[in-house]
Amino acid sequence: MSCEVADVVTGDGTLLRYRERGRGRPLVMLHGWGFSGRFFDRGAEVFAEHSRVVVPDLRGHGESGKPDHGYRVPRLARDLDELLEALDLDEVTVLGWSLGCSVIWSYLELFGTRRLAQAVFVEQTPRQYYAPDWTYAHRSCYDDAELARTQAQIECSVEDFDNQQIDTITHRRLPVDERKRLLAEMAKCPPHVRNALMADHTRQDWRDLLPTITVPSLVLVARRDTVMPWQGPAYVGQAVPYAKTVFFEGSSHALFLDEPDLFHDTVTEFVLHGPRLTGSGGTR
Repeated sequence: MSCEVADVVTGDGTLLRYRERGRGRPLVMLHGWGFSGRFFDRGAEVFAEHSRVVVPDLRGHGESGKPDHGYRVPRLARDLDELLEALDLDEVTVLGWSLGCSVIWSYLELFGTRRLAQAVFVEQTPRQYYAPDWTYAHRSCYDDAELARTQAQIECSVEDFDNQQIDTITHRRLPVDERKRLLAEMAKCPPHVRNALMADHTRQDWRDLLPTITVPSLVLVARRDTVMPWQGPAYVGQAVPYAKTVFFEGSSHALFLDEPDLFHDTVTEFVLHGPRLTGSGGTR
């Protein structure tokens, strides 16, 4: 299926590159920290058989603009709002992976459910730092000291960091060509972008927001995730009303790469037959 590549420009002058396929109700897919929308290529092809699939590169990532400012989760949520407005998308199913989940949570906090019909949350804990009441922290960015260590690793050798990370987020061994392609996408995100964004993202705590979410939600949890304990993403499914949780028993963080068929079938069933808000944030 043909893929259209186009751009929108945000209110602060940043170019956002996105890829679009298919027809039908819109499905917008948001990638994780340090990656790009090209990680979703396989799924986008499948979902385009029944949906209008829009996959942006977040600011600073992939082929989107890389300004010297704006690397905070609320700014990314504003970018999402401006993308939906520019494309005049309504009744949207928005899917976030990792950082993409936090962008959706921030969007809901700032803009409510306007333009949204459903949400899919893929592998993100609501809090990445340890706390007396929270033990399901990120395994390598669990406090300020470990954040600084990660930032230093990225500054010293981003290539080594990426080679380690691509192996961490997958449970199965990727084919050589696919691994090379995905590493090339990761290389498009500069160290200063990653470090600034992670400094904001990793200090967020979304636990108070989750029970206020009214958009029907699907939560996908990888049992073999080595980035964060599976209990953190699973907590999202417990805390969000109207949420359905599906566990991926053979997956690490990028569960759509480890178990693609289950990912495609689960999301397709939810998009086509799951509950939804209607009328741009109206009643179910």
